[in-house]
Amino acid sequence: MTEQLQSAIHQLSQVLLGKEHQIRLAIACLLAKGHLLLEDLPGMGKTTLAEAMARCFGLHFHRVHFTSDLLPADLTGVAVLDSVSSQFQFQPGPMFCEVLLADEINRASPRTQSALLEAMANGRVSVDGCSHKLPHPFIVIASQNGLDQTGTSPLPESQLDRFLMRLSLGFPDRQAEAAMLSEQHLPLEALNTGLSAADLEAAQLSVSQQHTSTALINYVLDLVATSRLNANGLSPRAAKGLLKAAKAWAFLEGQSSVTPDHIQAIFSAVAEHRLDGGHRQNQPLSKSILEQVDGFR
Repeated sequence: MTEQLQSAIHQLSQVLLGKEHQIRLAIACLLAKGHLLLEDLPGMGKTTLAEAMARCFGLHFHRVHFTSDLLPADLTGVAVLDSVSSQFQFQPGPMFCEVLLADEINRASPRTQSALLEAMANGRVSVDGCSHKLPHPFIVIASQNGLDQTGTSPLPESQLDRFLMRLSLGFPDRQAEAAMLSEQHLPLEALNTGLSAADLEAAQLSVSQQHTSTALINYVLDLVATSRLNANGLSPRAAKGLLKAAKAWAFLEGQSSVTPDHIQAIFSAVAEHRLDGGHRQNQPLSKSILEQVDGFR
């Protein structure tokens, strides 16, 4: 399975040139059953990455552009009166998919955000007092523009905490951008990894079974305790997320147990958006925390 995933990452790197590290983190987030937040300028490949990840495992994909007038029912669906049976029948909305791309998530209203939050937290939606379970797996990949962009507003801390990772793709290097302009990249439609949703579930199960020692758990607890010396400390959910993401990273590395190196590799992606409250700092707080806590070898 690890070899198949490495091959898939290589293919994804041919679709999104020069971004292999970010792709590996995104796949690790998927293997850890986490939701992913992509923050960057428009046109940097956020949508391409989201759709490519869904195609990678043959998952059902929907894209919803979040706007200020988007209503919760536009996501969840509505109950419609059936003229034949004279009963209300639930018509599922675009949220009923395996991978939902919430495009420009920070333009939507708080009411719409709350509907999305229920889906992210519980894997279900509530319509007219009735709960409807979402497909499994259900993964939200959200994109957001920087807060200096017109019409945006910061996500509440409770929703930021539901995203396992936040990634920024950044500008490609000159060589990668030249290859892109010369159309030397793999078209998204040509992506064929041979993986399926069943393969994803099998990989997720293997990730959950990765060995973690008592010493490693103490290392995570030390990092979390140090973070709580700041205004926005890491929550218990974040601590669990650190361990899950590190297990996924170790699995991708072909290793059966988790080490501090794996924690350090994913720490910024998992912790930074929780520490800075969604406002990027010039000096990442996660780096400062890692420097304060000695690992073990």
